[in-house]
Amino acid sequence: MPRNLTRLLLVPAALAAVAVGSSGCGTTTADLARGRVLFIQKCGVCHTLAQAGTTAQVGPNLDDAFAAARSAGEGGATFEGLVKAQVQFPRPSNGDPNISMPRNVVTGQDLDDVAAYVGRYAGVPGAAPPKVPGGPGAQVFANNGCGGCHTLAAAKSGGTTGPDFNKVLPGKSATFIRGYIENPIAPVAKGYPTGVMPKDFASIIKPNELEELVEYLIASTSKGGSSAGSKKSKGG
Repeated sequence: MPRNLTRLLLVPAALAAVAVGSSGCGTTTADLARGRVLFIQKCGVCHTLAQAGTTAQVGPNLDDAFAAARSAGEGGATFEGLVKAQVQFPRPSNGDPNISMPRNVVTGQDLDDVAAYVGRYAGVPGAAPPKVPGGPGAQVFANNGCGGCHTLAAAKSGGTTGPDFNKVLPGKSATFIRGYIENPIAPVAKGYPTGVMPKDFASIIKPNELEELVEYLIASTSKGGSSAGSKKSKGG
């Protein structure tokens, strides 16, 4: 096993070996697209991963951590096993929640999907978020995994954890939408609990990208249901 991966995990080598040996169990049913959304939501607040568009530096940069091993021929199931081992058995808490990874941040099928996603893209040279039509705001929506929780016709997303944007955003002002993204305390619609949507998008999303996202959401949910960027993309 490459030494840099062992240092990344900071768990006993035997534990990592067990995880590697069982890592193939979930690969055939893993959903990489779902794994990307879950990674952004659950892991991207601490880790940098180019394909996910995340740049946090609380935990290890996963591209840097896996790059040497990938160039040496490692990858796939080995990486999946290492990710699962780190999620299930992270290094002991050092008393500082800001730099201590919680145990089992994802479990079950969610863990399979995240591990498969990281195994596929971590350390891949030139990896970047997938390009989507609809202009810069649509790209921000996609990069930050918004479609994993919300339905938005313009983005062809069908998430159900959060409100359907096609129903709750028409007529809402830019100030309202921006405020909810930055500080999602009050529920935006009945039937959806508070505390589910990440509260750190204001620090994760750059100010200009936040403006692009707000403009995209307004245009996409206004009468006609498509943004100017979407119309432009359809025309060429």
